[in-house]
Order: sequence, then structure tokens, then C-alpha cells
Amino acid sequence: MPHSSAHSARALRDAIANGQLTAEAACQAALDRIAARDPELHAFHTVFAERALERARALDRSTGPRGPLHGVPIALKDNITVAGTVTTAGSKMLATYRPPYDATVVERLEAAGAIVIGKTICDEFSMGSSTENCAFGPSRNPWNPERAPGGSSGGSAVAVAAGMTPLALGSDTGGSIRQPAAFCGVVGLKPTYGRVSRYGLIAYASSLDQIGPFATTVRDAALCLDVISGPDPKDSTAAAVEPPKFEAALTGDIAGLRVGVPRGWLREGVDTEVMARFEESLATLERLGAVVSEIELPHSRVAVPVYYLVATAEASANLARFDGVRYGYRAPDSRDLGEMYDRTRDQGFGPEVKRRIMLGTYVLSAGYYDAYYVKAQQVRTLIRRDFDEAFADVDVVATPTTPTAAFPLGALRDDPLKMYLADTFTVSAPLAGLPAISVPCGWTDDRLPVGLQLTGRAWDEATILRVADAFERTRH
Repeated sequence: MPHSSAHSARALRDAIANGQLTAEAACQAALDRIAARDPELHAFHTVFAERALERARALDRSTGPRGPLHGVPIALKDNITVAGTVTTAGSKMLATYRPPYDATVVERLEAAGAIVIGKTICDEFSMGSSTENCAFGPSRNPWNPERAPGGSSGGSAVAVAAGMTPLALGSDTGGSIRQPAAFCGVVGLKPTYGRVSRYGLIAYASSLDQIGPFATTVRDAALCLDVISGPDPKDSTAAAVEPPKFEAALTGDIAGLRVGVPRGWLREGVDTEVMARFEESLATLERLGAVVSEIELPHSRVAVPVYYLVATAEASANLARFDGVRYGYRAPDSRDLGEMYDRTRDQGFGPEVKRRIMLGTYVLSAGYYDAYYVKAQQVRTLIRRDFDEAFADVDVVATPTTPTAAFPLGALRDDPLKMYLADTFTVSAPLAGLPAISVPCGWTDDRLPVGLQLTGRAWDEATILRVADAFERTRH
């Protein structure tokens, strides 16, 4: 069965600090769990066993100050660069790519004492909601291996849910941290756009992508965000503001806090068991002293089509660099440059990536740009305004994270539209640049996890973390 929150990053760090455990022993235990569980669940694309153990031994020998993640193993989604290690973004296009540099989040994690233990399975270039679009996937849900773990950061969610690592990083463009967190029964946080550096993150949609943590507890997620957030001269989209201390915000007190529920948005398409767990969660928040009221987010109903216009347009531009010339896959035996481009992109990209590139190229093309892309950006602005108006009256917005629990692997592969609708409640926050968290809130009759999503004001991760932590304390 998946692991319990007793195996948290904080508990592990403290055990190492107290001398009950060495960093090497903690690392070896994680490697042993990966060896035991990963053949069935396939969370990992690459495991850095020797590299991780060498780093653990070095940490055990060190006598200097200890960082907040000293000795804690962490997994990374395979679209985050680690110098000299294969980073594929789930694509044949980058199957042998070894970046010459570390992502900023990797530098910060290692400076804090964390041990990067491997790279996790993800949908190709983060395009998907199940990891089934991965050239090396899929991963499997640890609560039922016949079910999808969610995506695109499914492998990271599985690694944490199955106790292989206490922490993992993913990236969230339209729900790719929160949706798999809900499906796998762990905490998943998408920070405000610009809170965490994107340097070293292989881009999908540059105005939406944001790196964030998976954890077994909200406190661990806050601890990880404390480590990875903040300004970065290497990334012009990383905000030049020093973040607060997120772990310090977890007071357990949410008396008087105002929770908004967009009932009009929840009337269609939500599974009855998911809705029942959501209503129970609202009742729990009220018992904790929160004030729950109804709000309107009228334009969120069209967030999915807006997202699939904006994101695919940006993907079309970002993925133009994968042309077989500078790095990555190159189709052999081409007669000329044009044929080499065509064959490289045809052979190197999977069907979902091709679908999104073609859609994005179409909406950016002459004659369609104003009708589709510009219109989508205008509605994106309306979505943000809806949230601004709501936050004049409430402190957080609560919805289910997903309209259903984890669906069977293969069930939606031939129906892209249904797959896209798995992101119904998650796409609005990235379109508006807002922070959002998914926290486990119960089970279906089939023992599949359900997630509660809390969305906050821009730059106010502290409040959604405080609410999620107070809620989580009632679950244990």
C-alpha cells in the first residue's frame, strides 16, 4: 500500500539530525523502496543510485551548517534539468539529451541538503493527464495499478504516494501537479506564476508553466516551497520579490477565514462521490471556524477551451526548437534539410504533442490569430478579473480538484476531449497566474483518493497552505 505521512521529509530530516539515521541509510532505504515498488508502478524513468549514495556519504561527512532538507531524498519530474543526466521530458525527441547545467530548483534543493534520487515519468513535454502520452510510460496509480496516476507529473505523484521518496517536484501548466496529487492521494502545490524559477524547466507553455512540490503533508510542501522559491537572475519571469516563510504560516488557526464556493461551476459533470467528499470538506472547514459562502466565477466554465488555445499556441512556438539540428533526435538518411525537419519531427514527437503543435500553429496562423488566440487571451483576462472580484469578498476559493477519481488506464486515450475535461477545475488558476493546492479529502467506495482544491490570491500561498494544513490536521 502507499506510504503514510509518518515518513515525512521533516521526520526524516530530524531523524538524521538527531543521529538516529545517516543520510546514506535514508538514501539506501529510498532506493530499496524504489527497487521493490517501481517494477509494478513505473514512477521512475531514471534512478541515480550511485550519484545519490555518493552525495549522501558526502553529507554524512560534512561538518558545516545543515540545510532544511539535509539528507532528504527527492525525485524530479523528467523535464527538470540535472547536469550530465538524461532529461527526456518524456519524449523520444530528447531520449539521449544530457543538459550541461542544473535547473535553479536543483541548485536550491542541493544547497538545502536534499538528495536528487532520480527522474520521474511524465507525459511528453507535459502534454497529458495520465502519463499515457509518455514515450517511456505509463506510470500506474499505487492505490489501484489498473488506474491512471494522473498527469502530466504522474510519476512524481506516484513516487511520493508509494513512499519511494518523501518529496518530489513536478510542473503545473494546466493542472499537472494538482490533478495527479488528487488521483494519488498526496499534497500537490502549484505556486503563483513567477514564485519559482523556471530556469532549467523544459518549456511547454511559458506563460503558464510553474514548478511545485508533491508531499505527504502540507507542512512538507511548505518546507519545500521555502527552499525552491524566490528571485532568480537567470529567469526573467521569476518575480523579484523575496518570499515569506511558508512553513511559519501553518498556525492551524483559520477562524473567520472566508471560503468561496463557485456553485454554478460545480453543477455539471462532477461525480457524485467526489461531490460528497467536497461537501464534507466544506463542513470540516466550517467546524474549524471558516465562513463558507457562494461566489460566481462565470468565465471559468470556458477555461478549458481558453487553456487549449493559449497553451497550444505557446507550445507551437516553444517546440519549434526541436528540429534535429542542434540537439536531440535527428531522423537518419534525409536527402535535404526540409526532409530532415519533417522526418525528425514526425518520428520524434508522439501523437498528442503533434496534435497540440498543429492546433497551436493553426490558432497563430494568418486569418485565425485574432479569432482564436487574441480572443482566448481576452477571455483569460476575464477569468483573472472574476477571481479578483471574488477575492474582494473571500480569502480562498474551494472546488474539487478533479471532477472524478482516477479513471482506468486506457479509458480516455482515444477521446482527447474527455481527457482534457479532466482538467476542468485546474486550468483556471494557471490562466490567472494564481496559487492552488490539492489536499486529500477522502475516498470513493472503490478506495480511490479524492482531492480538495484551494485557490488563493496571487502571491498568497501562505493562506492556502494554512487552510490546507488546518484541514489536514482533522484527517489524522
